[in-house]
Amino acid sequence: MRELELTDDGQDGTVFRDVIMLTLLGFVTIVMLLLPHLNPPGQTEAGTLPPGNLIVSVRWPDRIDADVDLWVQAPGDRPVGYSNLGGRVFNLLRDDLGNNQDLDGVNFEVAYSRGLPAGEYTINLHLYRDRTGSLPVSVVVEVALKNSPEAPARRILTREAKLTRVGEELTVLRFTLDATGELIPATVHALPRPLRNAGT
Repeated sequence: MRELELTDDGQDGTVFRDVIMLTLLGFVTIVMLLLPHLNPPGQTEAGTLPPGNLIVSVRWPDRIDADVDLWVQAPGDRPVGYSNLGGRVFNLLRDDLGNNQDLDGVNFEVAYSRGLPAGEYTINLHLYRDRTGSLPVSVVVEVALKNSPEAPARRILTREAKLTRVGEELTVLRFTLDATGELIPATVHALPRPLRNAGT
């Protein structure tokens, strides 16, 4: 009689363990199936795309103590640069001072536009300071365009310029965008147009 009771308890314990294990296995399977869908790869939230429609960036050799300033002007707006960080269309988001207050030694400046008004755009460089005597300073200017917030930025223009003396202001690019925000290739040139002291 006692052996019969032990056998019954053993079977009940085995059934209970099997049910618990199957329940746990089912829960783990459901979690594993749902995990990829909690944060799907390749989808970006609104606001994580880079800002701006027209992105102008300049880069010169890293770790040299030269302060190159980017100046930009949109149609009907005032010039934007280190002494005027924002206008109606453009904002200068980074004013690089060379090695001064620079933790990573990377030399670049960037300006973004809000919208793409039709008309002529001007991009200038100004060599404010060169403490390392690294003249001429070679600068690469890139212009990228985004016609809509969802569109990827595409490079439309690239130029390399050399600044040969402190205080020099150089017009690197002038170009026109049409009413749809597209570049008119025949309008690209570099006729000098000072921006730094141009005012409004």
